Amino acid sequence: MEEKKPHPYSEHEENARGQTESSSTSDHDNGIGNEKVADLPEVNVANADFAAAIEENPPNPWGPGYLKLYMFSALIFLTATMNGYDGSLMGSINALPSYTSYFGLPPTGNAGTGIVFAIFQIGQMAGALFIWLADWQGRKRVIFIGCLGVIVGTIVVSTAKTIPVFTGGRFLLSFFGTFATTAAPLYFLEIAPPQYRGTIAGLYNTTWYMGSIIATFAVYGAHLHLAGMGDLDWRLPLWLQMLCPGITCIGVMFCPESPRWLVAKDRHDEARAIITKYHANGDGSHPIVHLEMREMTDSLRAHPMTNWRQYFDLRDLFRTRSRRYRMMLNIAFSWFGQFSGNKYAAAPSPTLQHGTDRSVISYYLPYLLKNVGVTNTNTILLLNAVYAITGWIAAIIGARLHDVVGRRKMFLISTGGMILCLSITAGTAAGYVETGSSQASAASIAFIYIFGVTFAIAYTSMQPIYPGEVLTNDMRAKGMGVFQLTSGASGFVNTFAAPVALSNIGYWFYVFFVFFDAFEFAFIYFLFVETKGRTLEELDEVFAAKDPRKASTTLVAVRRRTRVDGEGEERKELVVV
Repeated sequence: MEEKKPHPYSEHEENARGQTESSSTSDHDNGIGNEKVADLPEVNVANADFAAAIEENPPNPWGPGYLKLYMFSALIFLTATMNGYDGSLMGSINALPSYTSYFGLPPTGNAGTGIVFAIFQIGQMAGALFIWLADWQGRKRVIFIGCLGVIVGTIVVSTAKTIPVFTGGRFLLSFFGTFATTAAPLYFLEIAPPQYRGTIAGLYNTTWYMGSIIATFAVYGAHLHLAGMGDLDWRLPLWLQMLCPGITCIGVMFCPESPRWLVAKDRHDEARAIITKYHANGDGSHPIVHLEMREMTDSLRAHPMTNWRQYFDLRDLFRTRSRRYRMMLNIAFSWFGQFSGNKYAAAPSPTLQHGTDRSVISYYLPYLLKNVGVTNTNTILLLNAVYAITGWIAAIIGARLHDVVGRRKMFLISTGGMILCLSITAGTAAGYVETGSSQASAASIAFIYIFGVTFAIAYTSMQPIYPGEVLTNDMRAKGMGVFQLTSGASGFVNTFAAPVALSNIGYWFYVFFVFFDAFEFAFIYFLFVETKGRTLEELDEVFAAKDPRKASTTLVAVRRRTRVDGEGEERKELVVV
């Protein structure tokens, strides 16, 4: 168990804590003197201290502080568009004859084509080694550096005249993009109000789809209107890759810094001002301000943030049983988020028609689409956009549901749905291969899209959030580096092992993912902790328990009580039963 050093509480903090402590004497039940007491039925909460802090005066989520929080959050959300943009962009321009002929690439792809795609994962893994900068220089400064580097990489790629220069530019895009796309989830985890952490932090990764949609329509529009005009139909979409990171780069330094990073740097007054403004709409006496400041100070005093000299020493991540459990969840979810069949459930890519992108669920799509009469490249590009739009809607809904339903339940529901979709897709794909049935073909296409929605509603919003949420403040930056390395390793398996398996066993690879997702379901059920309803620091008691999963799902029974004094003044409190 990780000990916390004692910390003196202010009068406000003692009052906030005192709301959860009450006896059950008849005086409390019936009132004292002129005071009247009314008890409401019992309710169950994850953490009594946190529930008490927001019980009497819940902060208005549409108050001025929250509205400002939403505005600068939307600005930093744009960093998540980078990976979505690149994924759709490269899959689409690789199908354009003007692109392949300019660089002398064969339509069916070669080693050069593979390197252009794979270098992005190499850049991600290299960039992950420098996430310690977020603990040294702060979250928003690293986001700024990352976005600025992406702009430089975009210029290199968009003006490249040879494949080596083009590949080098893509490395810069990925390397610096990793700075921003790893620091941004840290930022949102640490600045979002605890009661809306899943929603605000979760919405960040949903803009992956926004990037995918922009890229798809950029290529579609350029190909439709600029084809035959030299290389403009593929260079223009490359230039547009700097649009979203450029906007973030301009505005991020005007956003507030992570309050937890400020506390770690002994800038307590600045941290308190941020919590007061954005979590309590400017009410400095609100119990949530005192609770969060006390918990952050205690946690970071006991376990200071990593400095650059310690970053490459990973032993600290596994020093205690609770830390090993945290890292198990971090690594497991990092892998599950990339290897649940979702990387192979992409919408039909035009590159599939040229044999350069062979992925599991989309493997048969060119043939399935042809069987139902869809052969036009522009139509397939539009189907990409439809896939991205439906996924984006599902991911946005899911981000909110994570704060309502809870992380564990959402993961279990989604994983169960993916198992069902993959099972049906395997059967219908087999039916199409054996009989050429157009009905089986249409059913396969439908369940590929349903699979995408099922994955997006739970996994997309939490992919970079849950791995950081389960870590302590001092582990978070280093652990998110491990998250990126794990995701990169999974990407390598996706890129190089999947085509071999598909060539050898075809639609049976669907069946492999049915069983792998069933394993994920069991792993999540028995080992994943629930993080809803607690501050990040309150998760310490969960991981200190003998069975963290059980501790996270065990709720505290409390009773809401209203007191009215002789002058008619009403006061609400929460009493542990």
